[in-house]
Amino acid sequence: MDKICIRRLEVYAHHGVYEEEKRLGQKFYITVEMELDTRAAGISDDLQASVNYGEVCLGIVEWTKSHRRKLIEAAAEDIAHYLLVQYPMVRKVTVELEKPGAPVPYAFDTVLVHIERSRHQAFLGIGSNLGDRQMNLAAAIRLLEAVPDIQVTKRSPLYETAPYGYTDQPPFLNGCIGIETLYTPEELLRVLHEIEHKLGRKREIHWGPRTLDLDILFYDDLILDTPDLHIPHADMANREFVLQPLSDIAGDFRHPVINETVNALLAALKKQSN
Repeated sequence: MDKICIRRLEVYAHHGVYEEEKRLGQKFYITVEMELDTRAAGISDDLQASVNYGEVCLGIVEWTKSHRRKLIEAAAEDIAHYLLVQYPMVRKVTVELEKPGAPVPYAFDTVLVHIERSRHQAFLGIGSNLGDRQMNLAAAIRLLEAVPDIQVTKRSPLYETAPYGYTDQPPFLNGCIGIETLYTPEELLRVLHEIEHKLGRKREIHWGPRTLDLDILFYDDLILDTPDLHIPHADMANREFVLQPLSDIAGDFRHPVINETVNALLAALKKQSN
C-alpha cells in the first residue's frame, strides 16, 4: 500500500495530567502515515483522487488545539480516528505523538506514543427463529448501520433452514452481511451482544431458539482463539446455513485456517451430504 506521510507537525496545545500543563500548554510534534492507493492520483495528476495533506495538517492542528486530553495516548487515538473517518480512501493510519516537554525529572530527548489503526473487513452471520424473523433481522441491520464506525457493505439473501444442534425448535431464517469497521474484534463482539439484547435475545439453551443471533464469521484474515471469541467462527465449514449465504457475498474469501474459499467449502459440504 502507498503512503502519504507528514513528519513532526508542530502544534502548541494543552494536553496533560497536571494543571500547569492544562493552563500553560506546551509544544507537541505529530507524525502521521496514511496508507492508501495513490496510483489513480499519480496517473491523473488530480488532487480529488488522493488526500490533500495540507487539509490534513489543518484538521490535525485544529483538533489538537481545540480538544484537551490528559494522556497523549488518548490524543493519538483521537487523531487516528479522525483521519480514518474523515478520509474514507485511507485504509490504515500510523500516528506518532511526541511530547518533548513531558514533566519527567530526567534528561531525555522526547516522549512519544506510536499507534497504528486500520479499517477492517468482517463478515457476520445473522439468524432468527422466534417472533417475526424477517423483522428481527431487518431491525438488527438497521441497528448495525446506526453504530458509529460500522458500515454495512453487503447483504445476502435470507434462507429458511432447519435448526442445527438442538433440533427441537422452529426453523431459522439465516443470512450473512459484510461490514467495514474500525472496531477491534472484541469491541465488535460487544456491539453485537448489545444489539442482540436490545432485540430480546436470551441465552438460556445452547444452540436454542432465539429472536436474534449475530456471529463474527471472518475478521480480515485473522485467526483468534480466546475463551469468548473464535475467529474464524468454529465449525462453520460444516454449516450449510452459514456457507450458503456467505457464498452469495464472499464466495472467493479464503478461510485462513482451512485455506479453502467459501465456494469450495460449500461445494465440498453439498457433495458430502449427497
